Amino acid sequence: MQVLAGLEGIFAAKGSVLGSSEWVTIDQDRIDAFAGATGDHQWIHVDAERAAAGPFGTTIAHGYLTLSLLPMFMVAVYRVEGARMAVNYGLDKVRFVTPVPVGSRLRGTTELVDAQPLDATSAQLFFRVTVEIEGVERPACVAETVSRQYF
Repeated sequence: MQVLAGLEGIFAAKGSVLGSSEWVTIDQDRIDAFAGATGDHQWIHVDAERAAAGPFGTTIAHGYLTLSLLPMFMVAVYRVEGARMAVNYGLDKVRFVTPVPVGSRLRGTTELVDAQPLDATSAQLFFRVTVEIEGVERPACVAETVSRQYF
């Protein structure tokens, strides 16, 4: 766990890889729960029998399910000491590079690409999170996120 001590710690870490999370298994229960939460019940995600004959040979996780894991991956690798609040500001770019078959194990590697002061007590942080699939060369997802830290 990388600890960034206040604004100084954030600016000192700019341009560095903060770390990688532990691996998490993407099982069918998680995929089905995401389908239920979002209303996206497309057969490639939830119908194992039909998906077995489909283009991926099994069900696959929703791209947005993979994206929704970013906060879990990020909080596993860093924390900002002294911050009173952090908010998501948005996403600059997201790519779903490789499908995530059910049973895959994923982890996220977080890089603090840039950090810019907003004022004397806050900063805007730009991260790149690469979601890897264990044993697969190409990532599942690469996302550029923006957040704000307030002290």
